[in-house]
Amino acid sequence: MPTISQRGQLMPPSPIRKLVPYAEAAKKRGVTVYHLNIGQPDIETPEPVLDAVRQSHFKILEYSHSAGNESYRQKLTGYYKKFDIDVTSQQIIVTTGGSEAILFGFMACLDPGDEVIIPEPFYANYNGFAVAANVHVKPITSSIETGFALPPIEEFEKLITPKTKGILICNPNNPTGYLYSREEMEVLKHICLKYNLFLFSDEAYREFCYSGKHFSAMNLEGMDNNVILMDTISKRYSACGARIGALVTKNQTVLDAVMKFAQARLSPPSFAQIAAEAAVDLPADYFDGIKAEYEARRDILVKMLNEIPGVYCPNPGGAFYAMAKLPIDDADKFCQWLLESFEYKQQTVMLSPGTGFYATAGLGKDEVRLAYVLNTGDIQHAMECLAAALRVYPGKK
Repeated sequence: MPTISQRGQLMPPSPIRKLVPYAEAAKKRGVTVYHLNIGQPDIETPEPVLDAVRQSHFKILEYSHSAGNESYRQKLTGYYKKFDIDVTSQQIIVTTGGSEAILFGFMACLDPGDEVIIPEPFYANYNGFAVAANVHVKPITSSIETGFALPPIEEFEKLITPKTKGILICNPNNPTGYLYSREEMEVLKHICLKYNLFLFSDEAYREFCYSGKHFSAMNLEGMDNNVILMDTISKRYSACGARIGALVTKNQTVLDAVMKFAQARLSPPSFAQIAAEAAVDLPADYFDGIKAEYEARRDILVKMLNEIPGVYCPNPGGAFYAMAKLPIDDADKFCQWLLESFEYKQQTVMLSPGTGFYATAGLGKDEVRLAYVLNTGDIQHAMECLAAALRVYPGKK
């Protein structure tokens, strides 16, 4: 029998979705499962966004421009202007989700065998994109004790080799919710300019900042040729299934290379671009209520977590995730046990094991990620389940 590629063998499975069969089995037993494991918002997709698709009329559903519809890219320039990001429509390439933006960025900027430094814990799929592009992730560990702040500059410099070509951050961060300050961004600027590195900045959660203001990598002066912004509408407008993102940079050489990858996949999805374009026209106050809702969810989640004996959860500054340290022996075992062997009032909670967000072996074994994408009532019930589970878990430390 023919063997699959080494790339196929190395491609990691999703650590976030691997527990789905256990959750499905629990539901079949009549157990209510509170899904705090995945960043799928329960906020309704805005009606004008859906209406734009419903009211579209085509005789032919054509390819769009490989960079995306010009009308959408023009509107995006206005959107970015609100964040003091001055770009032209020619500096924006619309992608099939933020995932494709990350992959295109890697493939356009990094050669096989090159290295990219990423603060860990990090979004698990960065590993997959790195494998697909045949580049190596060099993790730099941030600590729950410091709230997952950016590691010191000297720790970055210890990792830099002739193969190092970039640094990737997610700001605000998934999975930690950490919001990088302007001062921390300036540290990254110093490193990138000193060592001639790209700075890949995943800003999917830009709108969701609670403890400070978002400072984009695109706002760093003197970094026009270094910064590659990766973006998406998935979380912003609760439109994960639309699969529309963007790669934004002022580096023309990178844009030219990315365009060749974009042409190879022909065009991003047409109906989803229509939805995304309508989303840019939402009222200026659209995010006010949503941001307040997420902040309320964060507050109750973090408060209840820290009230459980032996649990520690730093207060996340943005996104809708939190990482918590639990008094357990093994996060993977614990998260499976919650679904397979535990219930409290016919309820249980589904979490993401912390190990899936670290590249360094052995880290995250007593940590879990929680996505506060449920209403406050459900979050309260979920935290009651977790507290009850930790009282009886056989592997409790």
